[in-house]
Amino acid sequence: MSKEYGTALFSLALENGSLGEYEKALESIEGSFNENPQYFDLLASPNIPMSERLDAIEKSFGDSVPEYIISFLQILCQNGKIKGLSDAIIEYKRLYNEAQNVSKAKVCSAIELTDKEKIDLQAKLEKVSGHGVEIEYTTDGSLIGGLIIEFNGKVMDGSLRHRLRDIKDVMDT
Repeated sequence: MSKEYGTALFSLALENGSLGEYEKALESIEGSFNENPQYFDLLASPNIPMSERLDAIEKSFGDSVPEYIISFLQILCQNGKIKGLSDAIIEYKRLYNEAQNVSKAKVCSAIELTDKEKIDLQAKLEKVSGHGVEIEYTTDGSLIGGLIIEFNGKVMDGSLRHRLRDIKDVMDT
């Protein structure tokens, strides 16, 4: 159901020529909800009158995001779907990136990649996908070496930790 809400909001943004504006507003809202996860409980609580919950949305975001985004949040709240907001935002972002001809990738390495390594990796991913790629980089020392890349719904685990686990599995059989 959340995908349908995200798709509906994307269609509205497309119609209004506000794709980027809505995407930025959703980023801001997502950040607010991530910082205050109890806000979901407040907006979903049947013990608080609906009018107060809707007013809370207006007061919290009314000055910082477009009116259609406020209405979107209020519709989710009224329909008891506010806890599905994150999934709706994910769907909106997916459609937005698709419309912008951009893919997202997450790259995790044992140590920080150099600028040259990042440029080379981005070039390879763009060549594979045939369009632009935005990459989010993280580090995890437990990988020992290598990379884990999440891209286009696939996970490519080239970490040394993964390779050592494979060797251990072969030795155990």
